[in-house]
Amino acid sequence: MALRKPQFLLKPSLFVLVLLVLISGTMLALSSGGFIVNFKTAGFSALSALQKGTRAVYSSITGVVSAVQEIGVLREEYQRLTQRLENYEYMQQNNAEIRRENERLKEQLAFTTQFEYKSHPAQIIGRDPNNQYSFITINKGSRQGIKKNMPVIAVQNGTIGLVGKVLQVGYTTSMVMPIYDYDSNVSARIQNTRDVGLVSGLGWEDSSLFMKYIKKRVLPDLQYGDLVVTSGENENYLKDIPIGYISTITVQDYDSSLNIELTPVLDFGRLETVIVVDMKEINPDAEKEDNK
Repeated sequence: MALRKPQFLLKPSLFVLVLLVLISGTMLALSSGGFIVNFKTAGFSALSALQKGTRAVYSSITGVVSAVQEIGVLREEYQRLTQRLENYEYMQQNNAEIRRENERLKEQLAFTTQFEYKSHPAQIIGRDPNNQYSFITINKGSRQGIKKNMPVIAVQNGTIGLVGKVLQVGYTTSMVMPIYDYDSNVSARIQNTRDVGLVSGLGWEDSSLFMKYIKKRVLPDLQYGDLVVTSGENENYLKDIPIGYISTITVQDYDSSLNIELTPVLDFGRLETVIVVDMKEINPDAEKEDNK
């Protein structure tokens, strides 16, 4: 005969007792306010944490937006300041150039007012160093009284020097043959010994000049640095206008003359303005100065 498994049976009276105990405990807790306080506290804590998180996120976003706006403002201000600095530097350069130009004009004006012949200040507007003839173009022509073969001089850093002569004349521009041109020949005199020769060039503005037809017998009287000036004998150039300084003297057995190399008194590469001289007309301003 098989044995039956024992079964646990909850008696109705025990069930009722347990239920009454649970109901009583719940009512007691509710009546004491324990659950309500806990719910409120939990809800308040959760809400506070949510508000703090939201405020932190909002502050971060606001900070980023403000930083981006500030960067944009700073970038615009930087661009404005950079532009103002560039404008200031440009104005400074212009002012410096204007001051230099005024100094050059004052230098020329002081010379032209005291010069015995009428003169025409002119600006160099073109040159071609690679050209075979190395002509210089100036902004004065027949309209301003320029004529062919007029001598051209310049004042540079307080030094007067010979530039060349007018070769062609247009209505408002003229072409000047400089003394360093290969076809240029200027009658010149060594200021110390008074010996006369011819000065010519090689065709480049930065090249030396050469003086020919100076006899060997004057060699003991020559010194490096002696000044060579125009002789004024051919009437194409003024007298005693500086040309260059003796830099090299070469003696050759087969030649009866010395080969003399000159360093020009003018820096032709930096020359910007010249003076065209009319040797057939007296300067009225010079006459006024003489009568004072």
